[in-house]
Amino acid sequence: MSNAELYGKGVFTTIAMRAGEPFLWEKHWRRLVRDAGKVGLDLAQHTEESTRKALDERTIRNGRARITFSDESESALWGGDGATSIRLSIITAGQRVIPKSFRLTISPFSVNSQSPLSGVKSCNYLENILALDEARERGFAESIRLNERGLVTGGCMANVFWTRGSRLFTPSLSTGCLAGTTREFVLERFDCREAEADVEVLRRADAIYLTSAGLGIAAISEFEGRELRVDEHPIMRALDRM
Repeated sequence: MSNAELYGKGVFTTIAMRAGEPFLWEKHWRRLVRDAGKVGLDLAQHTEESTRKALDERTIRNGRARITFSDESESALWGGDGATSIRLSIITAGQRVIPKSFRLTISPFSVNSQSPLSGVKSCNYLENILALDEARERGFAESIRLNERGLVTGGCMANVFWTRGSRLFTPSLSTGCLAGTTREFVLERFDCREAEADVEVLRRADAIYLTSAGLGIAAISEFEGRELRVDEHPIMRALDRM
């Protein structure tokens, strides 16, 4: 059996497709290469050009595409000969539906900011899925995960931003949050402070937003039972201008 099957060894990214073009392609490719290096994947046989060509052949105009590089080499712990085999796979789907009432809670499952997979979008993603399932079983659309120090990292499947007065904030990468491509897009366009903040800061926030390639930028209507204003902060129109 392969390292991907046994250990989830691989990396992926989800890209928003807009009018047939992969949005923020350069950012996604840069992160794929970086994350592949962190988990020990050699992408030498998959160039940026060949990967982009494979994506273009999917012919999806509007929606999302997931690009995955997985280690199909046989595990050395189970008699593998050490031969390298990295597989590229691409799946596509329509855009995610944003719930009209976007309710957010706190996850009971913490993030280990000292993990070697911290900040890596690896195929070992079951922990995030279980955290999301737990939130949905309680009637919420998403949940905020804290790290081992009680600091906000982000959602199960998204980065988080919040406002207090006129200021915009997001967790710093030191918390163990994912360096999301939409997060990077927002940081390049707005005066935003990257902060180490505990959950009480979110409880006092005027507005909360989740960002990801699948969601775009979504405003939260309720956090931990407290209704939030779904205001017209410029962040909500950032993607419309592209």
